[in-house]
Amino acid sequence: MLITKTYDRERAVEYALTWALDRNPLFIDFTGIGGNCTNFVSQCVLAGSCTMNYTPDFGWYYVSPEERAPAWSSVEFFYDFLTGRESFASVNGGAGPYAKEVLREEAEIGDVVQYANSEGDWYHTVIITRIDGEEIYVSAQSDDARDRPISSYNFASARFLHIEGVRVALDDDACYEILLNGGNEDR
Repeated sequence: MLITKTYDRERAVEYALTWALDRNPLFIDFTGIGGNCTNFVSQCVLAGSCTMNYTPDFGWYYVSPEERAPAWSSVEFFYDFLTGRESFASVNGGAGPYAKEVLREEAEIGDVVQYANSEGDWYHTVIITRIDGEEIYVSAQSDDARDRPISSYNFASARFLHIEGVRVALDDDACYEILLNGGNEDR
């Protein structure tokens, strides 16, 4: 059974600000071998959700450099997982964070921004770490940034992903056993 919990935006932002200019040794660093931006933002979203989706091929998880979902480190697959687009629709109702694309004005701290070039190729993922009036500040890796104004980036278009919540699996079988045995494991 799945329940929905709140995405902890403050934790996601704290993680982003802590690691934006450094690398967490728990994760591989893809800088120089394709880019680390989505890998970093996945770590931030994990800090705010503490829930992965281990569905092979279409989930969102990281165990090791060899055992990870494409959505963990790919700009497009990350978008597809969070929004449930295309073949990811079947797992988007499963465990993990979920999002919808929103207008810039609707974005909040802890939300995700992705940039596209003039050909329409989505190439960079960043996380919103501060909003001050009209200006949005983001943190990122690959082109490392901590609280960088979004207006300083050169991109053709941007999409804003508002993380609506996190689905978490509840082990209702354990609940049943505890109730049946009156909380006594020896019973």
